[in-house]
Amino acid sequence: MPPAGAGAAVALRRAYLAGVHSLAGHRQRGVDRVSTLSSAIPPSRVSWQQGSGVVATRCLRANMSGSFEQDKIGEDVVFPSQSQVVEESKVDLVKILKSANSIIPHIVLGSTILALVYPPSFTWFTTRYYAPALGFLMFAVGVNSSVKDFIEAIKRPDAITAGYVGQFIIKPLLGFLFGTLAVAVLNLPTALGAGIMLVSCVSGAQLSNYATFLTDPHMAPLSIVMTSLSTATAVFVTPTLSYLLIGQKLPVDVKGMMSSIVQIVVAPIAAGLLLNRFLPRLCAAIQPFLPPLSVFVTALCVGSPLAINIKAVLSPFGLAIVLLLFAFHTSSFVAGYHLAGTWFHKSADVKALQRTISFETGMQSSLLALALANKFFPDPLVGVPPAISVVLMSLMGFALVMVWSKKTEV
Repeated sequence: MPPAGAGAAVALRRAYLAGVHSLAGHRQRGVDRVSTLSSAIPPSRVSWQQGSGVVATRCLRANMSGSFEQDKIGEDVVFPSQSQVVEESKVDLVKILKSANSIIPHIVLGSTILALVYPPSFTWFTTRYYAPALGFLMFAVGVNSSVKDFIEAIKRPDAITAGYVGQFIIKPLLGFLFGTLAVAVLNLPTALGAGIMLVSCVSGAQLSNYATFLTDPHMAPLSIVMTSLSTATAVFVTPTLSYLLIGQKLPVDVKGMMSSIVQIVVAPIAAGLLLNRFLPRLCAAIQPFLPPLSVFVTALCVGSPLAINIKAVLSPFGLAIVLLLFAFHTSSFVAGYHLAGTWFHKSADVKALQRTISFETGMQSSLLALALANKFFPDPLVGVPPAISVVLMSLMGFALVMVWSKKTEV
């Protein structure tokens, strides 16, 4: 009869072997299960490459009896690697920066309220900063444009012509009408009527491109071409219209105005296009930061004119100017919409064209008009209508965006 110690050793050995066989069985079943799963799932759905993640099948834990039980962390869980997390965070940051433009309507409204409630929050941004600020916005347009955008849009010369007619024929006529109404009927100072006319003589606004993008993204390149064409030709058209409409009432420095438009508009857009064309890596690096900077600059450009001219806005004729400009912008939006509807009534995308040309006609670079008024007109009242127009045009334009962006018809 074997000794008791030997029997205990044999029992322990059998228990140990039983535990080993149990572990082997678990492992074999796990391998079989993974093999079956791998054959059932297409290779493209299984990520086993190095660096793609850490794969956990079953975590088994030994207890004191030698058996093993499943860890309750789940089966076949793929944990992202640290590089994936960092890369995903970078992508999210870029997306947030690029989507900053989506809050422009709220920024415009907030800047307006803040300028009315606490003007000193914007008065530090004086008129000498308007030209560089506008130049930065024009540079952003150039950076986000390309020669391809122009080539695609140029294939629709009829639409470009319609936008140009709305911009530099219909809108100046409406400006002359409401400017004359302000002086002849409402007996407002001549400088205020001249300011309304000056607003109607400038080129399209950058915000019209963004408004078109939010409403009809496929029309954004066409809107950019329309605005670029009106901006480029504004070097000649704006001084000419200003001289024809108000040249006999107030002095206009045509040569100085042309030089100013070249510096504020043409040069920055050309610089952005050249950067996009010849330094694409640098352009791609700065593009994510342009939307939030543009939002910040837009907030300053909206709040500052209102804050600086707060006394004129709240003066006895301030309400009359607001109502006149509201009527002017409303007429411009409606005229552009119906112009496109009549011109392209047989086109399949007539509704999208109507919205695009309406934005082009109703939204103009009032900030440029304000910069020109402050530089070339001696009477400060000329700058009051452009200052109010900056805010009113932005609020009305993005109100239309909120209405039209809900429509699915193009």
